[in-house]
Amino acid sequence: MKPELNLHGRTLTLQRYPARTKETLQAWDAADEYLINHVQDMTLDPGRPILIMNDSFGALSCWFANQGKVTCVTDSFIARQGCIANLKANQLPDVQIIDCQAELPDNPQLVLLKLPKITRLLTWQLQQLCQKLPAGCTVIAAAKAKDIHTSTLKLFEKNLGSTKTSLAVKKARLIFCEVNPALAQPLPAPLSWEVPEHGLTLTNHANVFSGDSLDIGARLLLEHIPQHRKYQHIIDLGCGNGVIGIKAAQQNPQARVICVDESYMAVASCLANAALNLPEPAQLEAIVNNCLTGFKPGSADLVLCNPPFHQQNAITDHIAWQMFCDAKQVLTSHGELIVIGNRHLGYDGKLKRLFGNVSVMAQNNKFVIYQARK
Repeated sequence: MKPELNLHGRTLTLQRYPARTKETLQAWDAADEYLINHVQDMTLDPGRPILIMNDSFGALSCWFANQGKVTCVTDSFIARQGCIANLKANQLPDVQIIDCQAELPDNPQLVLLKLPKITRLLTWQLQQLCQKLPAGCTVIAAAKAKDIHTSTLKLFEKNLGSTKTSLAVKKARLIFCEVNPALAQPLPAPLSWEVPEHGLTLTNHANVFSGDSLDIGARLLLEHIPQHRKYQHIIDLGCGNGVIGIKAAQQNPQARVICVDESYMAVASCLANAALNLPEPAQLEAIVNNCLTGFKPGSADLVLCNPPFHQQNAITDHIAWQMFCDAKQVLTSHGELIVIGNRHLGYDGKLKRLFGNVSVMAQNNKFVIYQARK
């Protein structure tokens, strides 16, 4: 895959993060190009902020970095690191990078928004913008044409203002929205619900998977979390709202539990849930990270993992492979990795190749729980 974005006489070298030697996926898409082409003829004020939301790996942030005060808003640690790396690779000025719950800059002149996968996050961001944007601020959203539905446009109309769309170009489409301050309302509180069979109360911020109920994969894994005094250091890798790590902490009060996710909202949810459900919340730590980068080798007795099979909008298995490889490095001798996944993903082959052993702990008609020992 060629990493050069060539538009309007400029060339940017852009890589996905983390960089892979045989990368098959691009660090930008047709929606990024459509936004750049549309804004190219606009006159921008270098003294007013340009707000870029959900920039996958920094393509938009890199393009506009030397045209104004750019603030990049993302819930993704991976996207943040990708943006930083691409700015450095192209010798561009730094931009301000903030997470989705941070205060937005005052008086932005332009908002460029890539549609997120989760509708709850889009609603949150539109309401956040409606509270903050000055009259006359231009808001342009972009996505694949197939991902922009009538319901999407109604969401913009309800939460931000009058909305219209562009024609499709290279299967991408733009959304134009005029801000109506009269629509401003308080940001929605995180969703909360009970899991009575496990005595848990869970809360989820807007961008966390399965936001209003316990997903069926986690429900199965909760029934098979091991309990033993030999577990002194447990990791919940790809923790989401932290339900697996919290249950592991409850069953193993002697253990230190670290929950890891690349989503800032997931980590915030995890910490809130630890405070709600653990007698000693300090037993559990939650951090944003790229898998287990920087963790001490041979330091964990048990890694629990529910891997994602997509990165941004691309379906891929390389994240699961990185998680498995990182887990092997971090596990002690005879340490255990427990993985749950959809049956069709075939994680047993990967685990057997990496660990030399794999067994099935439990399964149902959709999910399988595998165990591998180092």
